[in-house]
Amino acid sequence: MNDLTPDDLTLARLAQASKAAGDPLRMGVMKLLGQGAFGVLELCQIFDIKQSSMSHHLKVLSQAGLVSSQREGNSIFYRRPLNTGDDVFSHWLRSLFRAMDATHDDIDLSHAVSGVLAERAEACASFFARHADDFREQQDLIASYEQYGEALATILDSLGYVTGRDVNSGYALEIGPGEGAFLQPLSKRFEGVTGLDISPDLLSRAETFCEKEQLNNVTLVQGDTRALLESVETLGSYGFAVANMVLHHVPSPKNIFNDVAQLLHSGGTFLVTDLCRHEQVWARESCGDLWLGFEPADLSQWAADAGLKEGQSQYSGLRNGFQIQFRLFHA
Repeated sequence: MNDLTPDDLTLARLAQASKAAGDPLRMGVMKLLGQGAFGVLELCQIFDIKQSSMSHHLKVLSQAGLVSSQREGNSIFYRRPLNTGDDVFSHWLRSLFRAMDATHDDIDLSHAVSGVLAERAEACASFFARHADDFREQQDLIASYEQYGEALATILDSLGYVTGRDVNSGYALEIGPGEGAFLQPLSKRFEGVTGLDISPDLLSRAETFCEKEQLNNVTLVQGDTRALLESVETLGSYGFAVANMVLHHVPSPKNIFNDVAQLLHSGGTFLVTDLCRHEQVWARESCGDLWLGFEPADLSQWAADAGLKEGQSQYSGLRNGFQIQFRLFHA
């Protein structure tokens, strides 16, 4: 093996990867992982096979560099590897994924996938239903709005969305407004604002906040971005969308980028405020987090896949060891 040249090593790696990919089930798994990360038991449920068989297939794919894994608390999720390299293998892998994504599935897995994502959403909704009365205390465990709200207002100003300016016509969307704190600065800067949340308990609190602050141009909607897309009049209707500390709660963060890209009109902006990747596992139980933050490269990749262009980024450390990333993406 020591006598092999770099070209020989590339061929050996390509041969191993090609052999690993040369199986219909493993192809199906890799295509599915283009939608986001899934755990072993979730993959077993979707493909209707035993855990021992799925674990074997995942091991083969992992050893060949075709999937990567990440730990979320006590669970391990599998995903496509981040692939930004310029070497032969990286180009080959991107071509493989593009070819898979362009093909039709032999078996329709959409119902099974929807079932898994619905289970995640239900777990999240149940958590917030149980903790609606102490929502603010739950926020304070990681990052309260007061800790980053001023930075959000500054970002809005930098984008030209200044309070009271007549040119700020158009509509804004906030995904997961919580108790509604950020709806106030949005209301002052846009003709109309939509607050979208899956939790009826939190929407009720946001409604109370809007009534108290007389935010008469805010419409609150229960549901997710996929449901909002089903309303034809919302396609391309928003000039600004924001998700503040929301992605680490949603079943499929990647899908949010895909949906927002369709909801924004040309030139629109998507602001994402969320945690950087961390290892504080207690956040899953105490705060209902599905994901332990995100690598900045993850958000960049999801945005690029959705056809959004990356804008400016800011990062802010918090006293409790978490780091927040403020990311702008443009349609």
